[in-house]
Amino acid sequence: MHPVRIWDLPTRVFHWLLALSVFGLIVTGTLGGSWMNWHMRLGYAVLALLLFRLVWGLIGGHWSRFASFLYGPGALMRYLRGQSPADHSAGHSPLGALSVFALLFILLAQVGTGLISDDEIATFGPLVRFVSGETVAAATGYHKEVGKLLILGLVVLHIAAIVVYRLVKRQALTRAMLTGDKQLPAPVPASRDTLGTRLLALSVLLASGAVVWWLVRLGQVTY
Repeated sequence: MHPVRIWDLPTRVFHWLLALSVFGLIVTGTLGGSWMNWHMRLGYAVLALLLFRLVWGLIGGHWSRFASFLYGPGALMRYLRGQSPADHSAGHSPLGALSVFALLFILLAQVGTGLISDDEIATFGPLVRFVSGETVAAATGYHKEVGKLLILGLVVLHIAAIVVYRLVKRQALTRAMLTGDKQLPAPVPASRDTLGTRLLALSVLLASGAVVWWLVRLGQVTY
């Protein structure tokens, strides 16, 4: 077996921060009331994390880049038949890749609609004033009903996949996301995970946070 650095530190930190933030969003959104202030803050945090991941998917470690887990229908079918090459078990598998892209897309839709949602009580998104009332109503309906259910469904599927891999395939997916390394039967390219790449990731995260701060401030500026 060959120990290989698969997940660089920035990807691991992103993963756990996103998981905690999404959990917090579900809890605060369900509680409502004064918890909605924290719900909005966590939404801003998730948006910053997603912007970071989009950039890191282009310049991050080898297995964190989108190019490493862009699969066609043929690759997915071979994986489902158990005929995938060994390197498909290193990073995201074809099925796992679908889950990642679906989660990123649905979370972006959820925080995007949150920016222009209004519960008509005391909480509204910072960009509400830039869109029509019909758009606000549609965004609010999606955010509170459809988007929430989609996220809950994906979270359940994600947890179920972890359990299946642990019990059936004897693979501890969470361990690799904690340590960054996997024990693989054949050597594969390792992800670069140096002080330089970590500082680069920090600068990308700070820039992503600055973009979110600008968006929020944009909705608060009066003319």
